[in-house]
Amino acid sequence: MKRYLYALRYLVSIHLLGLILFTAFRWVLYLQGHDYLAGENLSALTRAEAFVRGLWIDNVVACYITILPLITVSICALIGYFGKNLFRGLNIFFSVFYILAFAISAADIPYFAYFFKHINASIFNWFGYTGTTLGLMFGEFSYIVAFVLFLCLSALFIYLIRALRKRTCLDIQRVSPEKFYWRNEILTLVCSALLIGGCMFGIRGRMGYNPIKVSAAYYCNNTFLNQLGISPAFNLLRSSLEASKSENREIDLMDDHEAIACVRRELHIVDSLPNVSPIARRITNEGETTRPNVVLVFMESMSAELMGHFGNPAGLTPFLDTIATQSLCFNRFFSAGTHTNHAIHSTLYSYPALMKRNSMKGAVIPFFAGLPTVLQDNGYSTLFFMTHESQYDNMNGYLRTNGFDQIFAQEDYPPEKVVNSFGVQDDFLYQYALPVLTQTAREGKPFFAALLSVSNHPPYVVPKNFEAHSSTDEQRIVEFADHSLKVFIDNARREEWFDNTIFVFVGDHGKIVGTPRSDMPLSFNHVPLFIYSPASIEPLQIDDLGGQVDIAPTLLGLLHIDYTDNGFGIDLLREKRRAVVFTSDDAVGCMNDSLFYIYKPKEGQEWLLAHEKAIEKSGNITDETARKDLREYAFATLQTAQYLMSNNLTGKYIGYQPR
Repeated sequence: MKRYLYALRYLVSIHLLGLILFTAFRWVLYLQGHDYLAGENLSALTRAEAFVRGLWIDNVVACYITILPLITVSICALIGYFGKNLFRGLNIFFSVFYILAFAISAADIPYFAYFFKHINASIFNWFGYTGTTLGLMFGEFSYIVAFVLFLCLSALFIYLIRALRKRTCLDIQRVSPEKFYWRNEILTLVCSALLIGGCMFGIRGRMGYNPIKVSAAYYCNNTFLNQLGISPAFNLLRSSLEASKSENREIDLMDDHEAIACVRRELHIVDSLPNVSPIARRITNEGETTRPNVVLVFMESMSAELMGHFGNPAGLTPFLDTIATQSLCFNRFFSAGTHTNHAIHSTLYSYPALMKRNSMKGAVIPFFAGLPTVLQDNGYSTLFFMTHESQYDNMNGYLRTNGFDQIFAQEDYPPEKVVNSFGVQDDFLYQYALPVLTQTAREGKPFFAALLSVSNHPPYVVPKNFEAHSSTDEQRIVEFADHSLKVFIDNARREEWFDNTIFVFVGDHGKIVGTPRSDMPLSFNHVPLFIYSPASIEPLQIDDLGGQVDIAPTLLGLLHIDYTDNGFGIDLLREKRRAVVFTSDDAVGCMNDSLFYIYKPKEGQEWLLAHEKAIEKSGNITDETARKDLREYAFATLQTAQYLMSNNLTGKYIGYQPR
């Protein structure tokens, strides 16, 4: 047993040594980027937390490296082999993988200084330009410094693990081979199982529904400190895995420049802002803003076809049906995609959904300018409330990077309120948010709060004490979601900030309601949008087409805020959209006032259907001019969005780095 313990000491020592040297690289990165903290009122504890979180993610990398040697030592312990060749082999293994991780950490230092992001899968694009890349590395002083640091720390690592190997072999030699005892063997087996399980848990990084993501490094409102905690090796691994997924492959629908020209025509862009992007334009909204609060509620799976206002006779949404008559009610409004991540991305930053792609989930978090950043720049406090874990879909990192001051998630709620893998229910989310909003209002700044509901998502959990008249859980949960909103608004009316607040209710996406009428059922994308403020907005039924990309421009118009628009939306109260684009996982849809075009890229199939009030009519229409027009409109929108995202042209300006 003693020999086994000496071998474990060897493994643990190398594991700790790796963490120490990873931290040394992080210190260099911190010193290099210290200017990003100039003028920031940040305590020593706040700064130290970046290193603690970095150690957490570094441990994931170290556990990946340690797991195979740990299994090897465990097997050798059971057969009683602790020869010198075992430790020579382990030293070679550790040297190869840790030096590779150190090389990534060293290369990350000048990379981060230039790009303000960690090294990621995009570096593989440089492999085709070996001469140029080597010239850059050895011709730029910062790369030489990083290379020298890499050599020094790698040499130190090799020297120390060699000393550890010699010490371990000497200690093992002093111990006489032990006789076979079942008790020792069972103890060794149990200890090995626990250690291997612990190492696998270290690889996962955390308890809870989701394994660790780069989002775990984000904890404050300083972008540099948030990124400081990210492990470069972990980031490169995660981004490479993300890049290999089929949904993240770039679309190829039409030529990029033709697409951009088409989008510029549709958005009536004459004078763009070349220091931002080809579609950026300055928007001037007349009038003086009173800076009202804004509360945006994403209603999970709330298809318009579930509501009485849109013709459903089941009486599932009495509250929302009432709100529809008291609001700016957009009757022909469509979600960007069929997933919540699409709704967040499109509603907040006015970008279309690119089919399966989750634009929030990548290891490299992109910078976007949109509703949260504009309101933040205009003195608003920005808050986001979700029911589930903050790491779900990488939301914590994505939202903190792109304009949100505070994130509230499952980690903040009492454990007994969590009902399933999607966290707490809608009623608790609203109940929790209300006093936070009241306290924020008392601080004297206007607030923008986004609330992401989830109850109307399987698995449905209908509270036992909730009285519903429907016979199925799928309908009862819609009643519960509607009732929870009613209670929230009734309670908000009692708050002093209510009359100075604009409420926005939008379905994040829909769901199948009834029998599908096409290969891209419109009940999945036809969603309600209500803009409600009884003290300041006159009710109006609006039948013009609209999409989630239009919410931000429309709201900013109501707020009379001037801004730079770098998205694809329009102000629906000032302009008319001639067509709207939306997607599902495998299809692209485009609709004008009377026709609905569907295209499936994988199969190369397309359809042109008639529709009336967002309900498809049967029979393919043979109107080639209309088909070509809608196809070009949809393709240009998606191709341009991809071009801007791929070329980092989605921020406030080229080279934009949020503080």
